[in-house]
Amino acid sequence: MRIGITYDLKDDYLKAGFAPEDVAEFDSIQTIDAIDFALRKLGFETERIGNIKDVVAYLAGGKRCDAVFNIAEGLYGFCREAQIPAILDAYRIPYVFSDALVLGVALHKGFAKAIVARAGVSTAEYRVVSSVKEIDQLAMRFPLFVKPVGGGTGMGIDSSSIVYDSIQLHNVVAKIVGKYHQDAIIETYLDGREFTVGITGTGDESRPVATMEILVDKESDMGIYSYKSKQQYERCASYRLADEAARIKCEQVALGAWKALGCRDGGRIDLKMDTDEHVYFLEVNPLAGLHPIDSDLPILARMVGIGYDQLIGMIMNSAIKRIAGRTRA
Repeated sequence: MRIGITYDLKDDYLKAGFAPEDVAEFDSIQTIDAIDFALRKLGFETERIGNIKDVVAYLAGGKRCDAVFNIAEGLYGFCREAQIPAILDAYRIPYVFSDALVLGVALHKGFAKAIVARAGVSTAEYRVVSSVKEIDQLAMRFPLFVKPVGGGTGMGIDSSSIVYDSIQLHNVVAKIVGKYHQDAIIETYLDGREFTVGITGTGDESRPVATMEILVDKESDMGIYSYKSKQQYERCASYRLADEAARIKCEQVALGAWKALGCRDGGRIDLKMDTDEHVYFLEVNPLAGLHPIDSDLPILARMVGIGYDQLIGMIMNSAIKRIAGRTRA
């Protein structure tokens, strides 16, 4: 079986003049090499295709593969992660990970939280605003947490993201709308422990890989798992497997959110507790980072004895079974 690999290579965009934060979600050559090597070890033929423009040229040139391992994040708009899957759907080429609809919904934190909440999964109270004018209509109690509605990898999150009064709220919302050209999502601030749950599989066959607690140095953006903390995680953060009681609660919420959103094959659900240790859905990452050393999903897999090649194999097993069934493209 011939597997094409689609991705956005960070170095290419940096050389083109993009700022590091703009391409923080993109992948290093080490990640592409690791995925390619793992797929070959699993018995697949591989072909590196590249980003969306490479995909268009590949297809226009009449080239085809049996399936695509897609980790391309895209660059513009709320459907940036969905662009390659949508093209592949048009050509009826199956691919690994979630479909275009799920990727579009998941990137918009407000839409994702609405679907998850409607399914009965706990999520903190929230509002999405497009301007500071809408803030006066809010009836939410401080402290609040504010971030871009469509950001990833901690984009737009720093020590100012926790707001304690209306003046701070106006300032942070204005910064997000002005700098990132997108809406801001305002949530009730949860001041408890933070977790991420790795998941593989699709639908009723979805299973947690492991649950990892994230601990951030209080000196780094007030202990927030921010853009800075994620970029400097070796200095600013530490990770440990969740204790049994927390693991059970986290995995129940995570699987509920994963299934409600229709995610496929592999990814992560981020969660946080309040002071009473109730668990709430934060956001979903259906295209979780796969750097073999630095990314959360491979890190938490290693904690329970699952190597990188095995993790890729678990993701591929889900995809191949789903593709073979042809129940969904």
